[in-house]
Amino acid sequence: MTSAPRKPDETVDDRPVLVVADLRKQYADGTHALAGISFELRRGEVLAVLGPNGAGKTSMVEIVTGSRTRTSGTVELLGADPADRSALQRLRARVAVVAQSAAHLRYLTVRETLAMHRAYYTAPRSVGELLALVGLEDSADQKVRQLSGGQQRRLDVAVALVGRPEVIFLDEPTTGFDPAARRRSWEVIATLARMGTSIVLTTHYMEEASTLADRVLVLRAGEIVGEGTPQELAGSLALETRISARLPLGLADVELPPLVRAGLGGGDGRDGHFEVRTVEPTATLAALTSWAIAHGHELVELRVEPPSLEESYLALTGERGGVDVAAAVEVDA
Repeated sequence: MTSAPRKPDETVDDRPVLVVADLRKQYADGTHALAGISFELRRGEVLAVLGPNGAGKTSMVEIVTGSRTRTSGTVELLGADPADRSALQRLRARVAVVAQSAAHLRYLTVRETLAMHRAYYTAPRSVGELLALVGLEDSADQKVRQLSGGQQRRLDVAVALVGRPEVIFLDEPTTGFDPAARRRSWEVIATLARMGTSIVLTTHYMEEASTLADRVLVLRAGEIVGEGTPQELAGSLALETRISARLPLGLADVELPPLVRAGLGGGDGRDGHFEVRTVEPTATLAALTSWAIAHGHELVELRVEPPSLEESYLALTGERGGVDVAAAVEVDA
């Protein structure tokens, strides 16, 4: 799985399912959790919300789902204001939230837990479908208290899917998953998006956002500092593309064409290996390959690496160091 999910059929209603305008949240001590953010979410779209701790991600999700009040601004979720208590009751049948932690009755089995939640909806998914969606078929008769951390997280997602929600908010949904379980969850999310489900995903996994998101929203200190596709973010920041290769024996990088030499700044220097960083990748690559063809040289290990979402994130938030730190902490899933 290497690309964002395809959009639903173009005949599907393309009106936004979520419209947020100038949303602000200020606490009594004067702290601004949100400082006037505006964005939209469309049907079948996966929107990844990124940002360091304290950026306002959780406040935003809680306000737009009606579990926290806002200071000012407007929110329209499926045509209703979630701050309206009567509207919120109707929205609960159409909107699901997978928070970072959820409480289930520990003495029930997975199957019993899902069966209990099915009773709350008029047209729920079957238990079998839910178990298959999240990969818990083999754990269906285990009690909740016996599940590993990753299995409990998958149960959280299954419970959220019971009522066939139109919009799902996923807050760090794959934390604690091993790599295989994480990718299976990505397939579930992509499938739901293709079916027309709109998804807001908060995550610290850059690969997860790159793989799943149609658009990315980057928050810092309660403000939106970047919005668009991963490619648009990199383009707006004029981030450099890396082009690297290995020269034939006996050649030095000083023999490279001028446009390529101008971007030299990497490579280990061994066996003719070089790296070029450029904001003009097409022209630079053309100059390099034309030179090689004209002189009969073979460029071994030629690689072109566009700017990553992680690089855009770091540039927008001013963070340094690894972003995907959670990936180093896995539990049995």
